[in-house]
Amino acid sequence: MTAAHTATTPTTRDVWASGLTAFGAVMLALAGLLDIFRGIMAIAHDDVFLTTRNYVFRFDLTGWGWVHLVLGVVAVVVGLGLLKVATWARACGVVIASLIIIANFLSLPYYPIWSIVLIAFSALIIWALCVVREESTSSLLD
Repeated sequence: MTAAHTATTPTTRDVWASGLTAFGAVMLALAGLLDIFRGIMAIAHDDVFLTTRNYVFRFDLTGWGWVHLVLGVVAVVVGLGLLKVATWARACGVVIASLIIIANFLSLPYYPIWSIVLIAFSALIIWALCVVREESTSSLLD
């Protein structure tokens, strides 16, 4: 009597889950990189930004630059963690993408097109990370 060998072949759901996690990881790293660039621009040359009078959330642009720089660095690190499909990285990815949305909303009048692009990126990241079930993914770097 031979033992039945069951090979674990990935199902369509597993393939989609891995693809969405990879998408979320790459998009989060890209959003983080764009946020790093925005932070550097605000710290080094804050004259490229619009100046809006009477804005409720008016802050110093250098301060906004540091906020975006720190969020960007953390987003890149979490994006790399997502490539290993770490549970902490998925949870942190959703939190960081949410913070990127909030920071870009609050700084919308200073650089409107860039803010809208990063808000859209971050919304896609949150969707990609929330739709995947943990048990249906394995490491993307294996």
